[in-house]
Amino acid sequence: MADRPSGGAAGFLAMAFVIVGLAGIFATYAAPVPLARALREEAVLDQVLAASGKAAGKADSAAELTRLRPLLGERAASVLEGPGTLEARVAAERARLTAHVEAEQAAVGARLRLLIIVATIAAGIFGLAMLGVGRRGP
Repeated sequence: MADRPSGGAAGFLAMAFVIVGLAGIFATYAAPVPLARALREEAVLDQVLAASGKAAGKADSAAELTRLRPLLGERAASVLEGPGTLEARVAAERARLTAHVEAEQAAVGARLRLLIIVATIAAGIFGLAMLGVGRRGP
């Protein structure tokens, strides 16, 4: 009589595919990260424009821009002190930010697809091994 897979082995196979589902669930946490960063940076750029427009040339405007400097990070010098008008520098930063987010989103998507492909293949191999597919008889 041929060996039939046991209920335990079928449970292991089911759990192997549950792992793929869990990988997909975890991916939903990573996918929106580039967009969240972009929205935060856009908000800082809006604050820069608002601070410069409120009281152009006044001390409170300069103090507000100084307060925003750490939020701009490594791009603070190019946005606040670069050549051209502040509006032009902010527009250039927005264009750079859009290109960066698109590239980052594509990279995250590729890594997530690879993760799910690898997890699916690993789960399938694990399941086949548990069920004894390909086992040679005596």
